[in-house]
Amino acid sequence: MLVPVLGLALLAPSVLPNMAHAANDVKVKSVEFVGMAAPTTPQDMAKMYSGASVQVTYTDGSVKSFPLTYKTLFKTDESINGTIAGVSQDKNGKPIMDTSVPNSPTPFVSDAPDSNSLFKVDGAKATAKGGNPLSLITHYEYITLNNAGKSAYGMVPASMSLTTLDQDKKTGELSPTDLKKVDFSGVDGLWIPCNGSLTPWNTHLSSEEYEADARAFEADPTQTFVSSFTKSYYQDDKKVGNPYANGYIPEVTVLADNTTTVVKHYSMGRFSHELGRVAPDMKTVFFGDDGGNTMLFLYVADKAKDLSAGTLYAAKWIQTSDENGGSANLQWIPLGHATDAEVKSYVDKGLKFSDIFETADKDTAGFTKIKSYPSGKVEWLKVKPGMEKAAAFLESRRYGAVVGATAEFNKMEGVAVNAKDNKVYVAMSYVEKSMEKDTKAADPTDDIQVKKIKAGVTYELDMKGGQIDRSKQPINSEYVPSMMKGLIVGQDLAKADSKGNTAAEDLVANPDNLSYSDELRTLFIGEDSGMHSNNFTWAYNVDTKKLSRILSIPAGGEATGLQVVDNLNGFSYVMSNMQHPGDEMILPEPLKGQVDAVINKTYDNKRAGVVGYVSGIPTSGQMIEWMSTDKSLSALRDMAEANGATVKWNESDRSVTVTKGSHSLIVKINDSSAIVDGQTVQLPYASRIENEKTMMSTSVLNSFLSR
Repeated sequence: MLVPVLGLALLAPSVLPNMAHAANDVKVKSVEFVGMAAPTTPQDMAKMYSGASVQVTYTDGSVKSFPLTYKTLFKTDESINGTIAGVSQDKNGKPIMDTSVPNSPTPFVSDAPDSNSLFKVDGAKATAKGGNPLSLITHYEYITLNNAGKSAYGMVPASMSLTTLDQDKKTGELSPTDLKKVDFSGVDGLWIPCNGSLTPWNTHLSSEEYEADARAFEADPTQTFVSSFTKSYYQDDKKVGNPYANGYIPEVTVLADNTTTVVKHYSMGRFSHELGRVAPDMKTVFFGDDGGNTMLFLYVADKAKDLSAGTLYAAKWIQTSDENGGSANLQWIPLGHATDAEVKSYVDKGLKFSDIFETADKDTAGFTKIKSYPSGKVEWLKVKPGMEKAAAFLESRRYGAVVGATAEFNKMEGVAVNAKDNKVYVAMSYVEKSMEKDTKAADPTDDIQVKKIKAGVTYELDMKGGQIDRSKQPINSEYVPSMMKGLIVGQDLAKADSKGNTAAEDLVANPDNLSYSDELRTLFIGEDSGMHSNNFTWAYNVDTKKLSRILSIPAGGEATGLQVVDNLNGFSYVMSNMQHPGDEMILPEPLKGQVDAVINKTYDNKRAGVVGYVSGIPTSGQMIEWMSTDKSLSALRDMAEANGATVKWNESDRSVTVTKGSHSLIVKINDSSAIVDGQTVQLPYASRIENEKTMMSTSVLNSFLSR
């Protein structure tokens, strides 16, 4: 690895013409992530950091290593330009107060940042720092605990922020200059936003997961979070709420004046939206459906870049293998076509579960026996006449199960698209329970019968065009998943290791966030694991199948907000957040107590999550830049003496020693390394003799002489 001072700095050396020509013929041969070891000390287990690198190999055999670092943008309890990043707000934009401790009201502030969308908005005003203005949308999924130490999950409306970032034009470093909360007052607030994505047309697709059970709410409103959510959001104790008001995909548009608009896409169905990911055709959308007994959905919009109307499908799993998470052919069942306005009209009418379904409590003619999230119980349902569309879009999973779709997936999380290879990747965090064979014949269906892998599996789905649905009608998309199989498989341990791990530490456990880099041919995976003592973010090369750990999260925290950004104004980033540090630690004592003490000190007694990014990932342009500048050779003596250094030749070992002040450089002829102040550094080209002069790497020599 080159010494850090070399970095990616551009140099302007005097280059021999033949060497410049040689450098132009050299190309990038391969790019790979060199992973980091898992943390072992309490200090490392309690912090968020990267010790990984990107290694680029060129066609001439030379290698360049780009070290990675983690950079924090802000903690969720920090104020930026007067606004607390993770503060929860009511309908009027005022902080919602935590009154759980008498006479000590304080704002509810989230410790759980999730989805990020980093992008640039055309026409945005330059920042005061003089860099490129960028926009960052961030979710604040929930609040773990109130001030009294009791769970506040789901009881307080969630929030989203828009941060203005300054991107340094020379280094690419990001720094926040402003932050404001996104206004959801026009769409009934924001319900538990998990992951999200950036659309090809530069808008942010949010999510609302763990939709409230409308049947349970109708029987007893206190059995869901709907009432507490509504009372908090509207600051009105008389409001009861409507479970059908939330559970959709919101779309956020950021305008050049830094204002936002928000719409909810009711026609994309109501279920436990982990996220929606748009295909390259700009109208096909893939989803994660988080929870137990969930479903694989597909949405095809009527028009590109317009998600306000379309057809919703649900998948039937037709199993072909039970190994490595299983594999299956997929049959798509049409649930219906709708517009946002049509579905919203059902919500506005105050439609209830009992308006949509008839129910029975045993096997009854005309009723279908199903089991699905959020109930998780066996139900017997019949759709009331004329209520098929309402059922399809307000009770998408229940209706899907009634018409034969598979409702047996478990903890379906992130989704990523590899357009070049026609692949979709889907994370199944825990492959167990409803995905295992039903040996007791207790469930209504048993389509999925795979072997239990509690550590989870990331699946690969093949996409094809020209497909037909179960009703023999064509699906109007060239990006329809046809087959699904396990790709990256976790490994359960028979017993916990010395750090409390119950899954193999050097493999992914409980995959959650997914993001794919076209430029690097790499799938990035963020963990939400109760089986690893520390959660990690991983890089998986889809060609070489190499898996590399690139980021470690504080123990008990979750890796969230994963977004790979290829070449944004000449720089690449992997956005990655951390939520609820220290909340779910599985470390044994006394290690747990040691780590806990550091976490409390660093993350404000576990009250703060972190928003940030992995820095140092080179763009293809930077790789070529290094190839054309860092690979030139210069006459060592001429350049050294011109810069005030002394040069000594040693004939016995054919080496050159350069001395400048207290610094020394030793170079041997035909050796691809050098010694700088006692440290060995790798050279892009071996030093050699040309025209009776010692020639060596210009960039290394320049870096030494500039000390």
